[in-house]
Amino acid sequence: MTGGLGMYYYIQLSAAASICTVLGALPALLLRHVSHRGKDILLAYAAGIMVAASTYGLIPSALRLSNFYVLTAGILLGTLLLTFLELYVPHSDPGHGTDKTTVNRPYSLLLMAMVLHNLPEGLSTGVSLATGETNLGMLVTVAIGLQNIPEGFLVALFLITQGTSRRKALLYSLLISSTEWIASGVGYVFATRLEFLIPYGLAFAGGAMLYVVYKELIPESHGDGNEIPATIAFIIGTLTMIGLTSWLG
Repeated sequence: MTGGLGMYYYIQLSAAASICTVLGALPALLLRHVSHRGKDILLAYAAGIMVAASTYGLIPSALRLSNFYVLTAGILLGTLLLTFLELYVPHSDPGHGTDKTTVNRPYSLLLMAMVLHNLPEGLSTGVSLATGETNLGMLVTVAIGLQNIPEGFLVALFLITQGTSRRKALLYSLLISSTEWIASGVGYVFATRLEFLIPYGLAFAGGAMLYVVYKELIPESHGDGNEIPATIAFIIGTLTMIGLTSWLG
């Protein structure tokens, strides 16, 4: 099939990956506290999933469809765009330390940070589903969905512990989920309309995801003295995606 796996297939998989953010938020509505170690383990596990999705899915596929120069251009473009957004778009990431250090953190800045975080994830889902390769599309979608669960949990828990009502926390999670789905739609439309951009898009998404892992997830999971359990969780997350890659062929 030319130009992707079909709109109906795309809608099903991309929506499933995005809604995992909301699914992850649901358990947080019942809790008021999770230890720093628990948070760091969840973040590191998500980081391992994203690294494996990039290095075993997006980047090899981009290289197979093009060449090293296209791969390099796409990865650098993704890195530069995320760097620009980090520098010039106001946002605020949850910090380390005790809960008291984050009490007055503006919710709008936190939500903006999550939107920036989700842009490469959504784009990678859309572009991978537009390639026409069922295994790649399924692999990246599952990877994004898996890492969205702990992400949604931590964001909702953070909001609730800072005094946000459970209803608003759930609505914010839905908003974050929606922005990722919109980004996936942009990636899918561009890749299906301009098929020559597919390898660039795959490389772009892979580079952007690696940027998010190294810039945000790894530092956040290593800031509270839980480096060893976080490292083990990272390795388990990586192995999870490698196993799924092998299973999907």
